[in-house]
Amino acid sequence: MAGQNTTRPGRARIRWLAPAAVTAAALVVAACGSSGNSGSSGNSGSSAQPSGSAASGNALKTTTIHGVKVLTNAKGRTLYSFVPDTSTKSNCNGACAQVWPPVRGPATAGTGVSSKPGTIKRSTGTLQATYKGHPLYTYTADSAAGQDNGNGINSEGGVWHVVPAAGGAAPAASGSGSSSGLGGY
Repeated sequence: MAGQNTTRPGRARIRWLAPAAVTAAALVVAACGSSGNSGSSGNSGSSAQPSGSAASGNALKTTTIHGVKVLTNAKGRTLYSFVPDTSTKSNCNGACAQVWPPVRGPATAGTGVSSKPGTIKRSTGTLQATYKGHPLYTYTADSAAGQDNGNGINSEGGVWHVVPAAGGAAPAASGSGSSSGLGGY
């Protein structure tokens, strides 16, 4: 009899957790689905430009993190580069692009941005913004403007760095105290 009393609360907990898990999964899928593209990249180019994507909503801006001026998107979210990328090819596709959404191009140079952004063409035909030859990404674990939770992470086959507005080395990874080799600029 005591066994019956302990099973019912467990079942009630399972009944409560199952809908919560489904809801959480739906929210993650919805957030990832609206974050960008997931195909492999192609050649550089800016001939096929989506209509209206160069509006002020896609302006690159800057903020200061750890004493270094870094690039952000129009919403203030920190922008990252991926070491395995080249100036003409993104190597973050599929599941990688769900965690590190590519910044759609073309982008414009907003306040504090001294160089003109460029683009590369992904295999899906969409354009990805670049800065000083580096394809740009946001990071889904940055939940607010000014965060750099992805800086220095070795994930998806390479290291991720915040993008300094001036070029140069990226600031040290937050929380890790490690600064060896960051930047690559």
